[in-house]
Amino acid sequence: MSFLGLRHKKIIIFGLANKKSVACAIGRVLREEGAEVIHVVRSEERATAARKLFPASAVFICDVEDEANIVRLRDEIKEQVEGPIAGIVHSIAFANYSEGLKPFHATLKKDFLQAMDISCFSFIAIANHFKELLAENGSMVTISISTTRMAAENYGYMAPVKAALESSLAFLTKSFSAFSEVRFNAVCPSLLKTSASAGIPGYIDSYLFAEKVIPRKSALATKEAADVAAFLLSERSSGMTGQCLVVDAGMGLNYFDAEIVRKSVS
Repeated sequence: MSFLGLRHKKIIIFGLANKKSVACAIGRVLREEGAEVIHVVRSEERATAARKLFPASAVFICDVEDEANIVRLRDEIKEQVEGPIAGIVHSIAFANYSEGLKPFHATLKKDFLQAMDISCFSFIAIANHFKELLAENGSMVTISISTTRMAAENYGYMAPVKAALESSLAFLTKSFSAFSEVRFNAVCPSLLKTSASAGIPGYIDSYLFAEKVIPRKSALATKEAADVAAFLLSERSSGMTGQCLVVDAGMGLNYFDAEIVRKSVS
């Protein structure tokens, strides 16, 4: 028997876009553990990609920006999937950089609110509308970032959005405790090589810098974050809720690496 005990457990994953997605990596780990993976994607194009990557998995379409779609999706899954849902992965984030990189104080209200809606509120809405389908001791896991307190200029307003997402873990845990033991946690990785990240202005330079700062001198692999997500979805993490697990290969403790400091001041 697998240590994680996920065999035959039904797990819904929101957010797969392509083979480089965090959602894809999590799906692969769960499949290796024998879980029944159900993918939810934003568009028919992404559904086609998901079916190629996971031919044995059910694939549903839902644009979470419209809450009515989440309700519709719940009803579709309730009708087509038997048994309780053991876990839900929320691997969804969106930021509009169509007008280019702006200083934080010049953030457009419409962009900030849209990012908050898609990247944060959708997690709350999914929890609310899927609460009756979740197993009593189910697990919900979202994907955040290794720190929301570092003012990375190119990440801009998404850090405050992720901070709100992380805060919601505590409030969801508290409100759900009135009727269940569902747990809410976040995986908080350092910079990853994903297609979504590539859309962030200046991301490649930040990624290369992260490799220098990480003690082992190699960036975090997406699978390393996925492994932690699988742990949080399993009953092996039953004593953890409302937590943000930083997965950064030591990046956060090595900013004053002697070689980097020397190159910066020379």
